Amino acid sequence: MINRLKIEGYKSIRNLDLELKPINILIGSNGVGKSNFLSFFKLVNNLYERRLSSYVISQDGAENLLHFGKKITENIYGKIEFSNINSRDSNSFYFNLIPTSNDNLFITTEGYGYNASWEDEIHNYFWSNNIKESELILKAGYRYKYLKEYLSSLKKYHFHDTGENSPLRNSSQVDDNKYLKENGSNLPAFLYYLQEKHPKSFNRIEKTIKSIAPYFDRFELSPDRLNERMIKLEWKEINQPDGYFNASHLSDGTLRFIALATLLMQPDLPEVIIIDEPELGLHPFAINKLASLIRKASATSQVIISTQSVNFVDNFEPEEIITVDREDNESVFKRLESENLNDWLSDYTIGDLWQKNVIKGQP
Repeated sequence: MINRLKIEGYKSIRNLDLELKPINILIGSNGVGKSNFLSFFKLVNNLYERRLSSYVISQDGAENLLHFGKKITENIYGKIEFSNINSRDSNSFYFNLIPTSNDNLFITTEGYGYNASWEDEIHNYFWSNNIKESELILKAGYRYKYLKEYLSSLKKYHFHDTGENSPLRNSSQVDDNKYLKENGSNLPAFLYYLQEKHPKSFNRIEKTIKSIAPYFDRFELSPDRLNERMIKLEWKEINQPDGYFNASHLSDGTLRFIALATLLMQPDLPEVIIIDEPELGLHPFAINKLASLIRKASATSQVIISTQSVNFVDNFEPEEIITVDREDNESVFKRLESENLNDWLSDYTIGDLWQKNVIKGQP
Protein backbone atom coordinates (compact mmCIF):
# COMPACT_ATOMS: atom_id res chain seq x y z
CA MET A 1 0.00 0.00 0.00
CA ILE A 2 0.99 3.64 -0.31
CA ASN A 3 2.34 4.84 3.03
CA ARG A 4 3.07 8.41 2.11
CA LEU A 5 2.61 10.69 -0.86
CA LYS A 6 4.13 14.02 -1.81
CA ILE A 7 2.93 16.23 -4.66
CA GLU A 8 4.26 19.64 -5.66
CA GLY A 9 3.19 21.93 -8.49
CA TYR A 10 0.46 19.73 -9.96
CA LYS A 11 -2.81 21.36 -11.09
CA SER A 12 -4.56 22.81 -8.01
CA ILE A 13 -2.12 21.05 -5.65
CA ARG A 14 0.74 23.41 -4.83
CA ASN A 15 2.27 21.40 -1.97
CA LEU A 16 0.95 18.20 -0.38
CA ASP A 17 2.57 15.72 1.99
CA LEU A 18 0.02 13.11 3.06
CA GLU A 19 0.09 9.75 4.83
CA LEU A 20 -2.40 7.24 3.45
CA LYS A 21 -4.28 4.37 5.11
CA PRO A 22 -5.90 1.17 3.77
CA ILE A 23 -9.11 3.17 3.16
CA ASN A 24 -9.00 6.82 2.04
CA ILE A 25 -12.28 8.63 1.31
CA LEU A 26 -11.96 12.13 -0.16
CA ILE A 27 -14.87 14.50 0.39
CA GLY A 28 -15.31 18.10 -0.72
CA SER A 29 -17.35 20.38 -2.91
CA ASN A 30 -17.04 20.57 -6.68
CA GLY A 31 -13.82 22.02 -8.02
CA VAL A 32 -11.72 21.83 -4.84
CA GLY A 33 -9.21 19.30 -6.20
CA LYS A 34 -10.47 15.78 -5.46
CA SER A 35 -10.33 14.80 -9.13
CA ASN A 36 -6.91 16.43 -9.48
CA PHE A 37 -5.64 14.28 -6.62
CA LEU A 38 -6.94 11.11 -8.28
CA SER A 39 -5.61 12.16 -11.67
CA PHE A 40 -2.11 12.45 -10.20
CA PHE A 41 -2.05 8.64 -9.97
CA LYS A 42 -3.00 8.46 -13.64
CA LEU A 43 -0.05 10.73 -14.41
CA VAL A 44 2.25 8.42 -12.42
CA ASN A 45 0.88 5.33 -14.17
CA ASN A 46 1.37 6.88 -17.61
CA LEU A 47 4.86 7.95 -16.58
CA TYR A 48 5.68 4.37 -15.55
CA GLU A 49 4.14 2.92 -18.73
CA ARG A 50 6.35 5.23 -20.85
CA ARG A 51 3.38 7.23 -22.11
CA LEU A 52 4.22 10.55 -20.45
CA SER A 53 4.48 12.54 -23.68
CA SER A 54 1.19 11.27 -25.12
CA TYR A 55 -0.56 11.74 -21.77
CA VAL A 56 0.56 15.38 -21.55
CA ILE A 57 -0.74 15.96 -25.08
CA SER A 58 -4.08 14.36 -24.13
CA GLN A 59 -4.30 16.86 -21.24
CA ASP A 60 -3.79 19.82 -23.62
CA GLY A 61 -0.18 20.35 -22.65
CA ALA A 62 2.08 20.96 -19.68
CA GLU A 63 0.52 24.38 -19.12
CA ASN A 64 -2.66 22.66 -17.91
CA LEU A 65 -0.78 20.31 -15.56
CA LEU A 66 1.50 22.82 -13.83
CA HIS A 67 0.01 24.69 -10.86
CA PHE A 68 -1.33 27.90 -12.46
CA GLY A 69 0.90 27.35 -15.48
CA LYS A 70 4.55 27.81 -16.34
CA LYS A 71 4.69 31.46 -15.22
CA ILE A 72 3.90 30.43 -11.64
CA THR A 73 5.28 26.87 -11.40
CA GLU A 74 8.60 25.63 -12.75
CA ASN A 75 8.20 21.89 -12.21
CA ILE A 76 6.03 19.00 -11.04
CA TYR A 77 7.48 16.85 -8.28
CA GLY A 78 6.02 13.58 -7.02
CA LYS A 79 7.13 11.01 -4.48
CA ILE A 80 5.43 7.81 -3.32
CA GLU A 81 6.47 5.35 -0.63
CA PHE A 82 4.98 1.85 -0.83
CA SER A 83 5.14 -1.13 1.50
CA ASN A 84 3.68 -4.62 1.54
CA ILE A 85 0.94 -5.09 4.14
CA ASN A 86 2.78 -8.13 5.51
CA SER A 87 6.27 -6.62 5.46
CA ARG A 88 8.15 -3.64 6.90
CA ASP A 89 10.22 -3.29 3.75
CA SER A 90 9.42 -0.21 1.68
CA ASN A 91 9.93 0.92 -1.90
CA SER A 92 10.07 4.55 -2.98
CA PHE A 93 9.66 6.27 -6.31
CA TYR A 94 10.12 9.95 -7.01
CA PHE A 95 10.33 12.13 -10.11
CA ASN A 96 10.81 15.70 -11.21
CA LEU A 97 9.23 17.01 -14.42
CA ILE A 98 9.93 20.30 -16.18
CA PRO A 99 8.08 21.84 -19.14
CA THR A 100 9.64 21.86 -22.60
CA SER A 101 9.48 24.51 -25.29
CA ASN A 102 6.75 22.53 -27.12
CA ASP A 103 4.51 22.44 -24.01
CA ASN A 104 5.34 18.86 -23.03
CA LEU A 105 7.11 17.51 -19.94
CA PHE A 106 10.67 16.24 -19.57
CA ILE A 107 11.98 14.00 -16.77
CA THR A 108 15.01 15.62 -15.13
CA THR A 109 15.25 12.90 -12.46
CA GLU A 110 13.45 9.75 -11.43
CA GLY A 111 14.66 7.78 -8.43
CA TYR A 112 13.94 4.22 -7.27
CA GLY A 113 14.69 3.37 -3.64
CA TYR A 114 14.52 0.30 -1.40
CA ASN A 115 14.15 0.87 2.37
CA ALA A 116 15.28 4.43 1.76
CA SER A 117 14.75 7.35 4.09
CA TRP A 118 11.86 9.65 3.09
CA GLU A 119 14.02 12.76 3.44
CA ASP A 120 17.25 11.27 2.05
CA GLU A 121 17.07 10.90 -1.75
CA ILE A 122 20.69 9.84 -2.13
CA HIS A 123 21.35 6.69 -0.10
CA ASN A 124 19.65 3.44 -1.19
CA TYR A 125 18.49 5.06 -4.43
CA PHE A 126 19.18 4.46 -8.12
CA TRP A 127 18.42 7.22 -10.62
CA SER A 128 17.77 7.99 -14.24
CA ASN A 129 18.40 11.58 -15.32
CA ASN A 130 17.36 13.80 -18.24
CA ILE A 131 15.12 11.35 -20.10
CA LYS A 132 11.99 11.76 -22.22
CA GLU A 133 10.29 8.64 -20.87
CA SER A 134 10.69 6.65 -17.66
CA GLU A 135 13.25 3.85 -17.60
CA LEU A 136 11.86 1.97 -14.59
CA ILE A 137 9.80 -0.51 -16.61
CA LEU A 138 12.98 -1.45 -18.48
CA LYS A 139 14.91 -2.23 -15.30
CA ALA A 140 15.60 -5.85 -14.42
CA GLY A 141 16.25 -7.26 -10.98
CA TYR A 142 14.50 -8.20 -7.76
CA ARG A 143 14.73 -4.72 -6.21
CA TYR A 144 12.42 -3.32 -8.92
CA LYS A 145 9.82 -6.12 -8.84
CA TYR A 146 7.50 -4.75 -6.15
CA LEU A 147 7.83 -1.16 -7.28
CA LYS A 148 6.67 -2.19 -10.75
CA GLU A 149 3.66 -4.03 -9.28
CA TYR A 150 2.55 -0.93 -7.37
CA LEU A 151 3.02 1.54 -10.21
CA SER A 152 1.33 -0.69 -12.78
CA SER A 153 -1.78 -0.87 -10.57
CA LEU A 154 -2.26 2.90 -10.28
CA LYS A 155 -5.34 3.11 -12.50
CA LYS A 156 -8.32 5.37 -11.85
CA TYR A 157 -11.59 3.46 -12.35
CA HIS A 158 -14.62 5.38 -13.52
CA PHE A 159 -17.83 3.66 -14.54
CA HIS A 160 -19.80 6.86 -15.10
CA ASP A 161 -20.58 6.43 -18.79
CA THR A 162 -23.59 4.13 -19.07
CA GLY A 163 -25.13 5.67 -22.20
CA GLU A 164 -26.56 3.62 -25.04
CA ASN A 165 -23.20 3.26 -26.79
CA SER A 166 -20.97 3.36 -23.72
CA PRO A 167 -18.03 0.94 -23.28
CA LEU A 168 -19.89 -0.76 -20.41
CA ARG A 169 -22.81 -1.74 -22.66
CA ASN A 170 -20.77 -2.90 -25.66
CA SER A 171 -19.44 -6.32 -26.58
CA SER A 172 -15.78 -7.04 -25.89
CA GLN A 173 -13.15 -9.40 -27.24
CA VAL A 174 -13.19 -12.73 -25.39
CA ASP A 175 -9.42 -12.73 -24.90
CA ASP A 176 -9.34 -9.20 -23.48
CA ASN A 177 -9.40 -10.48 -19.90
CA LYS A 178 -6.00 -9.89 -18.29
CA TYR A 179 -7.47 -7.25 -15.95
CA LEU A 180 -10.63 -5.18 -15.68
CA LYS A 181 -10.12 -1.97 -17.63
CA GLU A 182 -10.58 1.46 -16.09
CA ASN A 183 -13.83 2.19 -17.96
CA GLY A 184 -15.16 -1.38 -17.76
CA SER A 185 -15.04 -1.85 -21.54
CA ASN A 186 -13.99 -5.51 -21.17
CA LEU A 187 -16.45 -6.36 -18.37
CA PRO A 188 -18.11 -9.29 -20.24
CA ALA A 189 -14.74 -10.87 -21.07
CA PHE A 190 -13.39 -10.43 -17.55
CA LEU A 191 -16.52 -11.90 -15.97
CA TYR A 192 -16.35 -14.82 -18.40
CA TYR A 193 -12.72 -15.40 -17.36
CA LEU A 194 -13.80 -15.45 -13.69
CA GLN A 195 -16.64 -17.82 -14.51
CA GLU A 196 -14.29 -20.28 -16.18
CA LYS A 197 -11.20 -19.96 -13.96
CA HIS A 198 -12.41 -18.61 -10.60
CA PRO A 199 -15.97 -19.94 -10.14
CA LYS A 200 -16.10 -19.25 -6.38
CA SER A 201 -15.38 -15.56 -6.87
CA PHE A 202 -17.77 -15.46 -9.83
CA ASN A 203 -20.58 -17.00 -7.76
CA ARG A 204 -20.01 -14.52 -4.94
CA ILE A 205 -20.26 -11.65 -7.44
CA GLU A 206 -23.57 -13.04 -8.76
CA LYS A 207 -25.00 -13.35 -5.23
CA THR A 208 -23.94 -9.80 -4.39
CA ILE A 209 -25.62 -8.44 -7.52
CA LYS A 210 -28.82 -10.35 -6.66
CA SER A 211 -28.82 -8.71 -3.22
CA ILE A 212 -29.31 -5.25 -4.76
CA ALA A 213 -31.17 -6.27 -7.96
CA PRO A 214 -33.80 -8.87 -6.96
CA TYR A 215 -34.93 -9.35 -10.57
CA PHE A 216 -31.44 -10.56 -11.55
CA ASP A 217 -31.12 -14.37 -11.61
CA ARG A 218 -27.68 -15.12 -13.06
CA PHE A 219 -25.23 -14.30 -15.82
CA GLU A 220 -25.33 -16.30 -19.03
CA LEU A 221 -21.88 -15.75 -20.48
CA SER A 222 -20.43 -17.44 -23.53
CA PRO A 223 -18.75 -16.32 -26.76
CA ASP A 224 -21.06 -14.98 -29.46
CA ARG A 225 -22.33 -17.89 -31.58
CA LEU A 226 -21.85 -15.89 -34.79
CA ASN A 227 -18.49 -14.40 -33.82
CA GLU A 228 -16.65 -16.43 -31.22
CA ARG A 229 -14.01 -13.74 -30.74
CA MET A 230 -16.61 -11.47 -29.10
CA ILE A 231 -18.77 -11.73 -25.99
CA LYS A 232 -21.73 -9.76 -24.61
CA LEU A 233 -22.86 -9.16 -21.03
CA GLU A 234 -25.89 -11.48 -21.11
CA TRP A 235 -28.01 -12.48 -18.11
CA LYS A 236 -31.25 -14.09 -17.04
CA GLU A 237 -34.13 -12.46 -15.18
CA ILE A 238 -36.00 -14.34 -12.46
CA ASN A 239 -39.13 -16.12 -13.74
CA GLN A 240 -38.23 -15.32 -17.35
CA PRO A 241 -36.46 -18.53 -18.52
CA ASP A 242 -37.00 -17.80 -22.22
CA GLY A 243 -36.34 -14.07 -22.09
CA TYR A 244 -33.21 -12.57 -23.59
CA PHE A 245 -31.40 -9.85 -21.63
CA ASN A 246 -28.06 -8.15 -22.15
CA ALA A 247 -26.31 -5.00 -20.94
CA SER A 248 -28.73 -2.77 -22.82
CA HIS A 249 -31.54 -4.00 -20.54
CA LEU A 250 -29.77 -3.06 -17.29
CA SER A 251 -30.44 0.22 -15.49
CA ASP A 252 -27.51 2.62 -15.21
CA GLY A 253 -27.17 1.97 -11.48
CA THR A 254 -27.26 -1.82 -11.78
CA LEU A 255 -24.69 -1.80 -14.58
CA ARG A 256 -22.35 0.41 -12.55
CA PHE A 257 -22.79 -1.81 -9.50
CA ILE A 258 -21.94 -4.93 -11.53
CA ALA A 259 -18.70 -3.28 -12.64
CA LEU A 260 -17.87 -2.14 -9.09
CA ALA A 261 -18.64 -5.53 -7.56
CA THR A 262 -16.46 -7.22 -10.19
CA LEU A 263 -13.61 -4.81 -9.49
CA LEU A 264 -13.79 -5.20 -5.70
CA MET A 265 -14.50 -8.96 -5.53
CA GLN A 266 -12.05 -10.31 -8.10
CA PRO A 267 -9.70 -12.95 -6.64
CA ASP A 268 -6.47 -11.07 -7.37
CA LEU A 269 -7.06 -7.47 -6.35
CA PRO A 270 -4.81 -4.67 -7.62
CA GLU A 271 -2.33 -3.29 -5.08
CA VAL A 272 -4.24 0.01 -5.12
CA ILE A 273 -7.84 0.63 -6.18
CA ILE A 274 -8.72 4.21 -7.14
CA ILE A 275 -12.36 5.06 -7.91
CA ASP A 276 -13.93 8.42 -8.75
CA GLU A 277 -17.45 8.89 -7.27
CA PRO A 278 -18.53 5.22 -7.32
CA GLU A 279 -21.90 6.05 -5.74
CA LEU A 280 -23.33 7.76 -8.85
CA GLY A 281 -26.77 6.41 -9.73
CA LEU A 282 -26.85 3.84 -6.92
CA HIS A 283 -29.79 3.22 -4.59
CA PRO A 284 -28.97 3.94 -0.89
CA PHE A 285 -29.04 0.20 -0.13
CA ALA A 286 -26.58 -0.43 -2.96
CA ILE A 287 -24.35 2.36 -1.64
CA ASN A 288 -24.20 0.67 1.76
CA LYS A 289 -23.45 -2.67 0.10
CA LEU A 290 -20.69 -1.00 -1.92
CA ALA A 291 -19.16 0.40 1.28
CA SER A 292 -19.14 -3.12 2.71
CA LEU A 293 -17.33 -4.44 -0.38
CA ILE A 294 -14.74 -1.67 -0.03
CA ARG A 295 -14.20 -2.58 3.62
CA LYS A 296 -13.55 -6.22 2.69
CA ALA A 297 -11.28 -5.32 -0.23
CA SER A 298 -9.17 -3.07 2.01
CA ALA A 299 -7.91 -6.13 3.89
CA THR A 300 -5.60 -6.90 0.96
CA SER A 301 -5.77 -3.83 -1.30
CA GLN A 302 -5.56 -0.11 -0.57
CA VAL A 303 -8.61 1.91 -1.61
CA ILE A 304 -8.66 5.59 -2.58
CA ILE A 305 -12.06 7.09 -3.42
CA SER A 306 -13.64 10.48 -3.99
CA THR A 307 -17.33 10.89 -3.18
CA GLN A 308 -20.20 13.36 -2.92
CA SER A 309 -22.50 10.96 -1.03
CA VAL A 310 -23.38 11.63 2.61
CA ASN A 311 -24.87 8.13 2.85
CA PHE A 312 -21.63 6.60 1.60
CA VAL A 313 -19.46 8.60 4.04
CA ASP A 314 -21.53 7.40 7.00
CA ASN A 315 -20.10 3.91 6.47
CA PHE A 316 -16.54 4.93 7.38
CA GLU A 317 -14.49 5.99 10.38
CA PRO A 318 -13.26 9.59 10.77
CA GLU A 319 -9.61 8.56 10.26
CA GLU A 320 -10.54 7.08 6.87
CA ILE A 321 -11.92 10.39 5.60
CA ILE A 322 -9.93 13.24 4.07
CA THR A 323 -11.59 16.62 3.57
CA VAL A 324 -10.54 18.67 0.54
CA ASP A 325 -10.99 22.43 0.48
CA ARG A 326 -9.69 25.32 -1.63
CA GLU A 327 -7.69 27.85 0.37
CA ASP A 328 -5.56 30.65 -1.10
CA ASN A 329 -5.97 29.20 -4.61
CA GLU A 330 -4.70 25.74 -3.73
CA SER A 331 -6.17 22.42 -2.65
CA VAL A 332 -5.80 21.62 1.05
CA PHE A 333 -6.19 18.05 2.32
CA LYS A 334 -6.91 17.22 5.98
CA ARG A 335 -7.54 13.81 7.53
CA LEU A 336 -10.24 13.72 10.21
CA GLU A 337 -9.43 12.64 13.77
CA SER A 338 -11.93 10.99 16.11
CA GLU A 339 -10.56 12.84 19.16
CA ASN A 340 -11.57 16.18 17.73
CA LEU A 341 -15.08 14.96 16.92
CA ASN A 342 -16.03 12.85 19.97
CA ASP A 343 -18.50 15.38 21.35
CA TRP A 344 -20.17 15.76 17.97
CA LEU A 345 -20.26 12.05 17.11
CA SER A 346 -22.32 11.23 20.20
CA ASP A 347 -25.25 13.01 18.54
CA TYR A 348 -24.43 13.16 14.83
CA THR A 349 -23.02 11.01 12.05
CA ILE A 350 -20.02 11.96 9.95
CA GLY A 351 -22.45 12.74 7.12
CA ASP A 352 -24.37 15.12 9.39
CA LEU A 353 -21.17 16.94 10.31
CA TRP A 354 -20.25 17.20 6.66
CA GLN A 355 -23.62 18.71 5.78
CA LYS A 356 -23.36 21.13 8.71
CA ASN A 357 -19.84 22.08 7.50
CA VAL A 358 -18.36 21.19 10.91
CA ILE A 359 -15.62 19.18 9.20
CA LYS A 360 -15.43 21.49 6.16
CA GLY A 361 -15.48 19.95 2.69
CA GLN A 362 -18.39 22.21 1.75
CA PRO A 363 -18.62 25.36 -0.45
